Amino acid sequence: MGVLSRLYTGTGAFDIVGRKRTWYIAFSVLVLICVASIVFRGFNLGIDFTGGTQIQFPATTAAAPADVDAVRHVFEQAVGTAPAAVQSVGTGNSASVIIRSEALNPGQLVALKQALFDTFQPIGAGGTPTPDVISDSAVSGSWGGQITQQALVALAVFLVLVTIFLTFYFERAMAIAALVALLHDVVVTAGVYSIIGFEVTPATVIGLLTILGFSLYDTVVVFDKVRENTRGLLGLTRRTYPEAANLALNQTLMRSINTSLIAVLPVIGLLVIGVGLLGVGTLADLALVQAVGIVSGALSSLLLATPILVDLKMRDPRFRDQAARVAARRKRAADALAGIEPDLTDDSELDNALRKEQAMAAAATAPARPGKVAERGQAPRAKRPAGRAARPSGKRSR
Repeated sequence: MGVLSRLYTGTGAFDIVGRKRTWYIAFSVLVLICVASIVFRGFNLGIDFTGGTQIQFPATTAAAPADVDAVRHVFEQAVGTAPAAVQSVGTGNSASVIIRSEALNPGQLVALKQALFDTFQPIGAGGTPTPDVISDSAVSGSWGGQITQQALVALAVFLVLVTIFLTFYFERAMAIAALVALLHDVVVTAGVYSIIGFEVTPATVIGLLTILGFSLYDTVVVFDKVRENTRGLLGLTRRTYPEAANLALNQTLMRSINTSLIAVLPVIGLLVIGVGLLGVGTLADLALVQAVGIVSGALSSLLLATPILVDLKMRDPRFRDQAARVAARRKRAADALAGIEPDLTDDSELDNALRKEQAMAAAATAPARPGKVAERGQAPRAKRPAGRAARPSGKRSR
């Protein structure tokens, strides 16, 4: 049976829970790298968080083409420092160039606008070059700070509500495992932005909140199947809790892959069309965080949440005893196939043997069933006492 067939059948062919140490090590290394990057490298905060100056002018020019490298070079020559970001947005006649930098004083701003006009001569609405089309605006960092604060409050409220919902809908162990996977997705997504150096904007913060719902949805689907497979498990000896959870993962594996793939394809389209064709920077920030979050959420739901759930459940003595009963039953079955007599020194085997002997003894001493006469509705003939002579059949002689 091929890999695709095993994925679609979902018969438990992939031992995901059994390799939990591998997943724990991989996720731990990834989280440590992301945390180290966040602590020591930090984030490339956008102008909305740091404050500064934004300059914009049409990309349609009468002189040199206003590409990103040329605009950056002119900025460095006029101001003496590098800009925070230079971006080309839009297409055709609506295309424009946006420059974001730290706050510029009036002298630097006048020198920069003049240098940009002399070099590129952007064309205005009248079809002639004019310096009036070069606009500037001051951006305060307090707005981005307020957005971040509100996002953190929303994140805290979301986590509290999710914890309450999962505790009542599932159980405490599942709630803890789901929250660990959720926090993993947040840390990894933020760490990727720190490692690669993506610019963090308010759209990034908003996109980070949207991926939490996707990650939680995938985890809830898997846990719902785990709960279905483990219902009444303590009274059975067919499979252990880790095996039932692994079977649930296999049964939902293809569904999770398809869901993640379908979710990430529109995000890639948004990234390619919105950024590559339309040149909208806001779409880039939103698409990037969603793409990273969807992939991270799918991996944590499948490879992290369920193994953590299994570890938490196996701390319960009831599930450990049930696993021991499953192992004992399988050992007896294997010994029977091999023709090996049961080991009566084992307490469980001795108890089983004693119960079997008692059942056989009780069956041997049970009263016999009534004969055919009783079955026809007639009274059974009384048994003659031992040692008493039989009465003659004839009449008594006088």
